Amino acid sequence: MATKKGKGIYLVWADVPADMEDDFNMWYNEEHLAELLAIRGVLSAARYVSVSGTPKYLSAYELASAEVRDTPEYKKHLIEPTEWSKKINLGSRATRIIQNNYTQIFPQEVDSEVAASGMAPFLQIGRLSITKDQEKEFNEFYNTVYAPNYAQVPGCIRFRRYTLHEGPGPKYATVYELENERVSQIPEWFEARAKSGGYLGDIFPGMGHDDGSPGVYKKIFEL
Repeated sequence: MATKKGKGIYLVWADVPADMEDDFNMWYNEEHLAELLAIRGVLSAARYVSVSGTPKYLSAYELASAEVRDTPEYKKHLIEPTEWSKKINLGSRATRIIQNNYTQIFPQEVDSEVAASGMAPFLQIGRLSITKDQEKEFNEFYNTVYAPNYAQVPGCIRFRRYTLHEGPGPKYATVYELENERVSQIPEWFEARAKSGGYLGDIFPGMGHDDGSPGVYKKIFEL
């Protein structure tokens, strides 16, 4: 069975002007996603749109490792963009863009079930920072208490935590794979939070969310 997930994930969030959206979506769906999937080490990918949170659009690329984007093969696609990519010129025309390349830190390994799993229908992603003095305790608590309690909620498929390899950040990201957009709004989700001791920011005052985080995203396109 083909490997669909590894130890890296590349997440690209974007807001684009309204008069660009049709061309942007066509370019992504008809050329760009396939272009990246043809690169060795890019295992699977899908596009999402925001249900809550910002930016509006999210592209998620599952990588064998974060270093895939450091390879000559990947860099060739950056320095030799297609004519369509030049026309879209996303880096300059997007009103907001976040391009973060991450390495998985928890679970420490990718088991066979996760490696064989496809792109989730919904993702909830938090882009998080934490002060140095609380970082060690924060990570231990998140890995062993906070996220595992959410993972028991009906409709939560799994969670994975990441640290930044390259990009504007912030340093940490948590990716919850969900069956539907309501999972984090049902009573069991709030019960899981209470079981953990309440809001994470109240437990760790040094923690902060990036603007527009956390966000819930619905899958809109996959190859």
